[in-house]
Amino acid sequence: MSGPAPKAAPRFGILLGILRLARGRADGLAQFGDTRQAFLASLFPLVAFPLIGEVFVALRGGMPSLTDLLATLCALLAPPVLSHALARRWGREAQWPRFATAFNWCQWAIPAIAFLLLLAMSLLIALGMPNEAAGHLWILSLAGYGVWLHWFLARRALDLTVIRAVALVVIVNAATVAMIVGPLLIANMAEPSERLGG
Repeated sequence: MSGPAPKAAPRFGILLGILRLARGRADGLAQFGDTRQAFLASLFPLVAFPLIGEVFVALRGGMPSLTDLLATLCALLAPPVLSHALARRWGREAQWPRFATAFNWCQWAIPAIAFLLLLAMSLLIALGMPNEAAGHLWILSLAGYGVWLHWFLARRALDLTVIRAVALVVIVNAATVAMIVGPLLIANMAEPSERLGG
C-alpha cells in the first residue's frame, strides 16, 4: 500500500505571489521557485508575446520590425544579466534565481496597476484636472510604482541594504535604457551624414 500522494503546489501560487508582492508583502516570494527552470518559465511568456506579435504582423502582410523586436528582447534580457552580475558581486548569487523569477512574473502587475491608475486619472479629470496634467501624473505614478516594485524585490529577495537595492535599480535601469536608446541615437546621427555623403 502506497503512502499519501505528494502535496501539489497551489494552482494559483504564482498569481498569489504577484498579488502579494505588488502590495508590498514579502511573503509572496515564497510562491516562486529558485531554480533555473522556474526562471526560464517566468521569462518564456515575456519573450513569447513580442515574437507572436511580429508573426501576426507578417501574416497580415506587414513587415516585422527587427529593430523593435531586438529592443524589446534587450529590455527583457538585460535586467536579469545585469542583476545577476551585481548579485554575484555582493555575495547574493544563491538568492538571485528567486529574485529574477519573481521580477519577471511581477512585470504582469504593471499593466494592472496602469489600468487602476487610469481609472483614478479619469476620476480626477471628471473632478476638473486638466487632461495633460492627468496624463503626466499617470506616467509619473506608473514609473514610480515600477521603480518601487523593482527596489522592493531587490531588497527582499536578495536581502540587500536599502542603499544597495537603490544602486541595483539605478544601475540596471540606466544600463538597460542605454543599451536600447544608444544604438538608436547612433543610427539617427549617422543618417544625416549618409544623406550629406549621398
